[in-house]
Amino acid sequence: MRIRARSTVPLAGLAAATALALTACGGGKDGAHASGTATATRLPPVPKVSPAQVRPLVGRWVGPAKDYFVFKADGTGAWKRGGQTLWSGQAIPEGGGKFRFSWQGGDPQSGTYWGVRLSQDGRSLVFAGTNQTYTKAKG
Repeated sequence: MRIRARSTVPLAGLAAATALALTACGGGKDGAHASGTATATRLPPVPKVSPAQVRPLVGRWVGPAKDYFVFKADGTGAWKRGGQTLWSGQAIPEGGGKFRFSWQGGDPQSGTYWGVRLSQDGRSLVFAGTNQTYTKAKG
């Protein structure tokens, strides 16, 4: 039996949230905003992450909009949809089943919407950027 995740945000909301997240975090190339202006601040470096810290996150997490997250044992990961990578970087453990995501090689320590929270049973996670639930794929 396959359990489908429920979406609380329509597909248009996913696109809007992605665009907002990318522009709000300085989503341009080399630290530039979408407007072409340079960002005013540099992010702190990403902390060293051990495999034990990210073990519950490792695997593929499938979302309701045919998008997914995939995380490796070293904590690196990506958010993908339709053959495009929407984000790639490092998952940074915060404790209590919460992980924030690196941005352009740095650690956006205050971006509470740019990360995930695992369910207590470890079978699903919620991406704070869209408030959508992703389920862990088998195998």
